Order: sequence, then structure tokens, then C-alpha cells
Amino acid sequence: MKILILSATFPYPPTSGGTEVRTFNLLKALSERHQITLVTQPTDDSSETDVEKLQEWVEELVVFPQPNSSENNSGLRSKMQRLSTFLQQGTPQSVLKQYSPEMQEWVNQAIESGNFDVITCEHSMNEIYVRPQWREKLRTVVNIHSSLYRKQRHQLDGKPADKQLREQLNLPLLRRYEERYCGKFTNIVVATPTDRRQIEDYEPEGKITLVPNGVDFKQFPKRVSDPGGQRLVFVGVMDSLTNVDAVRFFSLEVFPEILRRYPEATLEIVGARPVPEVLELQERPGITVAGRVSSIVDYLHKATVCVIPLRTSYGIKNKTLEAMAAGVPVVASDRGLEGLPVDGGDVPLRALRANDTAEYVYAVSRLFEKRQLRKQLSENGRSMVEKKYTWKRAGELYEKVLMGK
Repeated sequence: MKILILSATFPYPPTSGGTEVRTFNLLKALSERHQITLVTQPTDDSSETDVEKLQEWVEELVVFPQPNSSENNSGLRSKMQRLSTFLQQGTPQSVLKQYSPEMQEWVNQAIESGNFDVITCEHSMNEIYVRPQWREKLRTVVNIHSSLYRKQRHQLDGKPADKQLREQLNLPLLRRYEERYCGKFTNIVVATPTDRRQIEDYEPEGKITLVPNGVDFKQFPKRVSDPGGQRLVFVGVMDSLTNVDAVRFFSLEVFPEILRRYPEATLEIVGARPVPEVLELQERPGITVAGRVSSIVDYLHKATVCVIPLRTSYGIKNKTLEAMAAGVPVVASDRGLEGLPVDGGDVPLRALRANDTAEYVYAVSRLFEKRQLRKQLSENGRSMVEKKYTWKRAGELYEKVLMGK
């Protein structure tokens, strides 16, 4: 097939974030049997080498500059203007600010040419480029990495009452927006069963298919031995608000309690673009901020435990799957384990769950002291990923959607 892929997020290198990882690996899988044209927007951080490397995986790479979003977005007046725009147009500002009229014109002409069999939007943020009438000409697919409405709804539940007003106003608008755009695609792809139930609630005309995330086992081989010790690691892009919140919570509230029990314990924070709020954490005892590294798996293999204390993110986490693939015992929150069968009932224990300080301290302590438990989580986690969460399997599922099977 000739496949046109839209991704305003530049999907290389595929370690930049969850959206980049999912987009690149599905693209890579499809490129083995199909001709891919990718339309995307490099960031200021994207190098010429990144562009050249991405070019190797596609038949044609079409790049557009990111729209200028330098206007002042702070202040009550600016916020009210954005809300007014949302009310009038029905599209969130987070989508509008990435919209490129030049990119839209190119996509319009590409569809009119009739050269493509299917067009896919990688992440719902790209739905804005697709016209409802195109479904009469070719297959149109939206790959919803995570439901914006569901994410906003859960974030609202955890916010203080004095900060809920804007989110409460936005919530029904987000639902209306998500319901509307889902109705214009022939096929809808989701990454988690929870998102599938959310989208099914809209009763869209498009067929909904679950395509979970995966792991590249060449990049994340299982470690050959347990290093023991008392070394914790957190992995993630460190200018992401979700990751910043998680690592600061763990560093400031949980890790001091762990240090009281285990004075030799360490915490390594691994990930590109650490913001000042993260860099300042290395001034605290036992904490190191490694920043961007050449091999994430090396840090995973050296760790006793990988902690994933996310509090605001949703969907299956690549960082969780990658740690399990590397054979590292995982202690994670409900958010870090979303969509993964890791405990309860007849499910083999594959990770330890924690959501507050006491639970994290207890779980980490168990793993520091019980080698057999570490071995159990290591083997069960890796086995689950091998069976259910490979990019090969995800690519095959995605290909069937694009081929209409």
C-alpha cells in the first residue's frame, strides 16, 4: 500500500517521548512491506542527522516548520480568549497551536492526487488535517495515543477546588470535540482497553481496534544477572510535566524515607532535557541527574529497582514495558501500570504497585531485601512483554487496520 502518515510530532529519535516511540516503531514496522510518506514538523532540537536517519525509514519525508506560538499565553485575558476560541471553533488550543496551513495545503493536494490508499493521524492532535468527506475516497485512520477527555477528567478529580473552574468548563467541550472528530474516520486505533471503552461510549461510525505499545528487544535486552544493591532508577524525558511531577514527588517525599532505612541507597534520574526543577534535585543526598545518555538500558541493567511514580499520565507507558523487558523489577503507581495485567486474581505478579509514600517505601524495601522477589518480577515481567507487547505484534495489528482486514 501507499500510506500517508501525519505526525506533527517529529518521531525521531524514538527515545524522545511516548508519542515519538509509538509513532516511529509503528512506522518502522509498516515500512517493511509498504511505501510510507511521512509529513511532520521537526523541532528546534531536531538535528540534520535526525532528519537523515528518519528519511531512511520512509519512501518520502515531507517536513514543515512548526507554527510560531510565541505569543504570550499567560494571564487571565489570554486564558479567556483561548476558552472563547474553544467554544466557538470546538477545537482545543493545544491542537490549534500546532496547526500549519502550509501543511494542510500539501495534505489536501496529496489526497486530491489519489496516490494514497490510506491516511493515518499519529496521535489525535493531527486529526485537524483530515476532512470528513475523505473517507469516501480512501481509508482514514486516527491512532489515539490517549484520550484527551479521559485524561482531563482524571486530572480534574485530583485538583483542588480553587483550580478546577477552567477544567470544568473545558471538560464537556473536550468530550464534544473528541466525539466529533472520531466520527469522521473509517477506523479508530487505541492503545489501552480503558481508552477503547471511552471511545466506544461515543458510538462512532468508525471501527475501533486495540493496538497496544511494544518494546524493541534489540534496544532493551534482558539483563544477564541481578546486580543487587540499593540503586533506584527513574527514566523519562525530563521536560515533560508528567515526569517532572513524578520525579519531584518521589525525590522530595519518598526517597528521604528510603534513605533513613537504607543510607547507601541511590536514585538516578535518566532522561533528556532536564529542567531546572529536576537539576536542583541532584543537590539532595543520594540523587544523581544523568540527563540524556547514549544507552538507557545500561542504566536499567545496573539498577536494583526501576520506580515509575507517575501521578497524572494515562495509557500504557513505554518506560514500564522497557524496564520489564530489561528484566528490572518495577515499582509503579496505578498510572504507571495502566492497561497492564501485573497483579490480582490469577495474574502472575509482574510489578509492585504503590501510590503513596508508605506504599513506595514498603515496596522498595521488599525488593531491596528479597532477591527471590526481584527474580520473580524480572522473569514474569519479561515474559509478559515477550508474549503481548512487541512492536512486531503491534505492527501486524496496525497493518491489518490499514488494510481493512
